[in-house]
Amino acid sequence: MSQPDYKTPESKSERIARLIEAEIRSGQLQDGSALSSESSLVNRFAVSRTTVRKSLGILADKGLIQTKVGIGSFVTYAGNVIDSGPGWSLALSSVGLRMGTRILKIARVEMDLDCPIRLEGPMLAVDRLRFREETGRGLSLERARVPWRDDFAALIECGLDGGSLSQTLAARGLFPASGEEWANVLPLLGAEDAALMGRDPGTAMLRLRRLTRDATDHPVEFVESFLDPELFGLHMTF
Repeated sequence: MSQPDYKTPESKSERIARLIEAEIRSGQLQDGSALSSESSLVNRFAVSRTTVRKSLGILADKGLIQTKVGIGSFVTYAGNVIDSGPGWSLALSSVGLRMGTRILKIARVEMDLDCPIRLEGPMLAVDRLRFREETGRGLSLERARVPWRDDFAALIECGLDGGSLSQTLAARGLFPASGEEWANVLPLLGAEDAALMGRDPGTAMLRLRRLTRDATDHPVEFVESFLDPELFGLHMTF
């Protein structure tokens, strides 16, 4: 004789998380909207602050709300988990964002970024701005540095293959096999970068740094990205 299928009762924190998730997925809470304060949620649902925090933890685990900056494998934009493997353009487009890309610089430079792992010598520098087409406001400012090779010289005059750095590197046999990523908050955006992104100087930004290596453990690419912490966060999977 089969046993009856009893469902585990929904806890208060799960119920609150379910209700807020419905508001997010229905569009009632739009991209970049701030949730009510903990105190407001306590009053709204007549529960303890601990219960509210558990609810927010459930939503954060699903990548639906922003959490404190930490080390992670995926970036979230306005609650949507973004796989950055295909590149930012495709990744952000996949969550319904109309985004433009502007290449700010392609040049040969000496290493000029703060890489946590020692990286020196001449580099191919590719600086890019991703911006929201509706407003022109910068969403991300990315600076990539690739150890220089003689066959990069033509890129300075002719540009990237298909406008893509990943495609350009792959066409020259450069494929990432492993990597490291670091994340922290940049407390004050400098005046020059703020002007590029259409933001106020001194704005705090999410700072991501990523170093990829090939199968022989040689550096392929180092990228430093500045992203709006009001829209972007990090989501870790295990």
